[in-house]
Amino acid sequence: MNYFNFVVAEIHGARILELENHKKNGGKVVGTFCVFVPDEIILATNAISVGLCSGSQFWIEDGEKVLPRNICPLVKAFTGAKVSQTCPYFQSCDMIVGETTCDAKKKAWEIMNDYMPVHVMELPQMKRDKNIEQWKDEIKLFIDKMEELTGNKVTVENLKKSIDLMKRKRRALKHLYDLRKNTPSPISGLDALLVSQVAFSDDPERFIEKTEELCAELEKRVESLKPSGKKRIMVTGTPMALPNWKLHKIVESLDAEIVVEETCTGTRYFENEVSTDGNTVDDLIDNLAIRYMDINCACFTPNEGRVEDILKYADEYNVDGVIYYNLSFCHTYSIEHERVSKVLKEKNIPLLKIETDYSEEDEGQIKTRVEAFLEMI
Repeated sequence: MNYFNFVVAEIHGARILELENHKKNGGKVVGTFCVFVPDEIILATNAISVGLCSGSQFWIEDGEKVLPRNICPLVKAFTGAKVSQTCPYFQSCDMIVGETTCDAKKKAWEIMNDYMPVHVMELPQMKRDKNIEQWKDEIKLFIDKMEELTGNKVTVENLKKSIDLMKRKRRALKHLYDLRKNTPSPISGLDALLVSQVAFSDDPERFIEKTEELCAELEKRVESLKPSGKKRIMVTGTPMALPNWKLHKIVESLDAEIVVEETCTGTRYFENEVSTDGNTVDDLIDNLAIRYMDINCACFTPNEGRVEDILKYADEYNVDGVIYYNLSFCHTYSIEHERVSKVLKEKNIPLLKIETDYSEEDEGQIKTRVEAFLEMI
């Protein structure tokens, strides 16, 4: 974990210097917020993709200068980070890529466009064949935009190369998560979350190398670990952008370990791979569209796949209970709680809903509720 801890300690230093050097050599840097933005396209044009600041209370006040208070803290945070010019990743970007996964984001992009170039990908809200075709068109438009920005053409060769790179990156993360299936898990949920968060901004090749080194260490640790009696918890719900470690810190200060996250900063980021089958760019775009439209975000209707994923992970990771984590005013995930609750009740899997923001004000209350939940389990 020393490497990943170093990345966070130097979050405004080492990686920013790499981005600036890339730009000095004629490269471009593109900021993203969502797992629906296809990194493969960014990499194919020799640009760098970075996840942007959106997980701290620090930026909320500036975000509320241009946004209403009663919207998602993640949206207020990334807007505040740009408005205040206090996120060096934002300052390093030549363009940011938004998507239409929620109404708050859709309108926030209009504000962001006053500060820097923004390209918005329109994500269909259903998964019918015609919606997949619509998403293919969005990917093609994104390719046009990236080619215009970088001056580099997307070819079959460089797109297959970037697809392979992202495949190896996702496999490294899956390797880490598979190791968490052991009882007890050889890594804390907090450390595993940090690795997932670093994945959004780190150099892909280096991230793969360091994650596999970590996995090799964990495989050795598995051999000597003995059952701890800690309750095995799954977290499902909204993403936990860096540096949002609030829930994991609270849960793992108690007699519990978080063993899997069914979130965009968890399994949704690495599950499913893009096929490299095909001889044309259009063939590869088809493959990209199919993989990305298979992500079970709450923006989709219907979204039965997410419930199926939760049940699958509950079994695979042998969880004792599920915590439904919901950022305040995230309506899509809040509404889906009802369906998830009903299905888990039928399967006799305990569920606790935690709705919160980035502030520390409710940490004591959350700890009390989690303690009661663990007792009930």
